[in-house]
Amino acid sequence: MRRSIGIGLVTGLISCLIMAVPNPAASEQNPTSAAPGPSHGPAPVINWAPCGGEFVGLGCGTAAVPLDYDRPRGKTIPIALARVPASNPANRIGTVFVNPGGPGGSGVGMVLDGFGTALDGALGGRFDVIGFDPRGVGASQPLRCFDSQDELDAFLAGVPLFPYRKDQYRPFFATYRHLAHKCLDRGNDVVDHMSTADVARDLDLLRRSVGDRQLTFLGFSYGSYLGNTYANLFPRNIRAMVIDGVLDPRLWSSGRQIVSDRVATQHEFDEMLRLCDEAGPDCAFSAPGGSADRWENLATALRAQPLALPDGSLYTYDFLIADATGAMYAPESWGGPEGFGAYLDALADAVLGDQAAVSQVAALRQLLVNGLTVQAVAAQEYNNGLDAFFGNQCADIQYPQSLSAFRLIDRFAAAGSRFGPYWWWTNSGCAAWPVNDDRYIGPWSTRTAHPVLVVGNYFDGITHYDGAKASAKLLRNSRLLGYAGWGHTAYGRSECVFTYVNSYLVDGSLPAEGTVCPANPNPFLTSVARTSAPPVPSVGLPPIWTLAPLGR
Repeated sequence: MRRSIGIGLVTGLISCLIMAVPNPAASEQNPTSAAPGPSHGPAPVINWAPCGGEFVGLGCGTAAVPLDYDRPRGKTIPIALARVPASNPANRIGTVFVNPGGPGGSGVGMVLDGFGTALDGALGGRFDVIGFDPRGVGASQPLRCFDSQDELDAFLAGVPLFPYRKDQYRPFFATYRHLAHKCLDRGNDVVDHMSTADVARDLDLLRRSVGDRQLTFLGFSYGSYLGNTYANLFPRNIRAMVIDGVLDPRLWSSGRQIVSDRVATQHEFDEMLRLCDEAGPDCAFSAPGGSADRWENLATALRAQPLALPDGSLYTYDFLIADATGAMYAPESWGGPEGFGAYLDALADAVLGDQAAVSQVAALRQLLVNGLTVQAVAAQEYNNGLDAFFGNQCADIQYPQSLSAFRLIDRFAAAGSRFGPYWWWTNSGCAAWPVNDDRYIGPWSTRTAHPVLVVGNYFDGITHYDGAKASAKLLRNSRLLGYAGWGHTAYGRSECVFTYVNSYLVDGSLPAEGTVCPANPNPFLTSVARTSAPPVPSVGLPPIWTLAPLGR
């Protein structure tokens, strides 16, 4: 039986361990962060040119923004952008900026991979759609901690995806703690200016560059934190803002996100198992005794003994938890003969010695990974998503610095669910990383010029619905739109949410207070699978670097 410890006690211990960050509630009254204010310096000129190749009609460009906003006329860095021009220019309203999340996700890639064209159509062609790579990400003076993918793979080789055995904790922590040295000592001064506050300041300059008096913004996942930060720094500059898949900014900025993460994934996973049982034979993982018992038996067996695969690699417990977490991003991946349910079915049979199932595991896992990956991003020679993730997160958030502190909070994470430690241990990459001076940690309770539309899923295993409720309460004239379904973010999978968001972005109309969009049909039922998704590419997919290859 897993040992549990009092939540109140551990939360107090977490507060003591993160001394540099005030309690989130206290920060509402006594903020210690950078003061809000107008973005500094003149608006940069964006030099647009055709993107070339297959991207017919799309524009690409760069904008020079201050490296350090305390020295607005000093050194500049380039911000990369991609634009789909409004296809209905006679009725053009302005520009909608988009962010795909991460942190470390490429807005340029998001627009070029089809989302920009789809959004242009969804909004009646009345907006230019612009994605930008936040500073340090993609093509915007990218932070690179390694010279090649092979060097990154070698750095991570020999440590699990997260530690779960006693002999793994120290080497894992030592490896990830050393990441600060790998990233900070390479002479790229953007690393000292990668806070979300500086990204928000860049966004305000970009708004001015395209000639919009106020910002129109659509942000997913981490993009919700960028949206919250912008709203509190520039509350008068908002025309329309949608945040979907929402982080509680108080938890994220204070390093207490684990309070949510320890239960969020399990909440959705339990719902997936319920839907599997409801689907019966249409879910390959269903069992007479219930899929929850079958899952526990599988997880317990893999934690005790890895599964040897035909190619000589081992499938270990950390891969099971990481793969299950990845599947929670996209319920569209659950059903069918090649879906997540079939993958779990093969794993469960394999650990019982079924050799035919053993031979299926690697192939089914690769199909799962392919379904959770934007292939254009996967094909890049070196994707700096991991580097940028830490560059931004460690700039924003002060984490504990010792192994003993991480071990203590690991107990708290594990008491929440099997998924808690997976989310917690990656933060050790920030253990030796100094926060940026210009980060913003609150207050978060502004009143914006126009209402913000906050979108949250009841069963979002990546950003718990509580994050959406908290943001809607903090942003004093915002409106909460619920989605009663599952998966990470709603705009790309609920036609109801899709319709409400599009209407709001075009004319500011809000759904009635208390509106909840109905869930899509059970994704395990093959007769209805994938029929309810709106005509836009999926958003809210897991970062590619979290989908580690077998045998790492």
